[in-house]
Amino acid sequence: QVQLVESGGGLVRTGDSLRLSCAASTQTFTSYALGWFRQAPGKEREFIAGVNWRGDRTLYEDSLQGRFTISRDNTKNTVYLQMNSLKPEDTAVYYCAARWGTVSSRDEKYYREWGQGTQVTVSS
Repeated sequence: QVQLVESGGGLVRTGDSLRLSCAASTQTFTSYALGWFRQAPGKEREFIAGVNWRGDRTLYEDSLQGRFTISRDNTKNTVYLQMNSLKPEDTAVYYCAARWGTVSSRDEKYYREWGQGTQVTVSS
């Protein structure tokens, strides 16, 4: 098992940037692929990005690629989500998730471990 704790959310303005972090408590961090998801009020949770165990293969939701970048630091047991040019429609609770295995996925059903989420609010 792995416990995930997100941080870095907050209230920002349109056009600002934020970097979310997700720290994992596990001795086997590289056994997990990781993903970021978000859920806006009244909407289903959606995939943002995923990264494989080594950090050299990434997946993105097509509409977010270019503004959002996922990365991981296996020496720190941490995965990041860099978010640039934020828009009000990016307002949501952001979750990181871990999937046992080397390859990430767009489908949340493959992720068994989830963080508690961090709120990101983008004002216009």
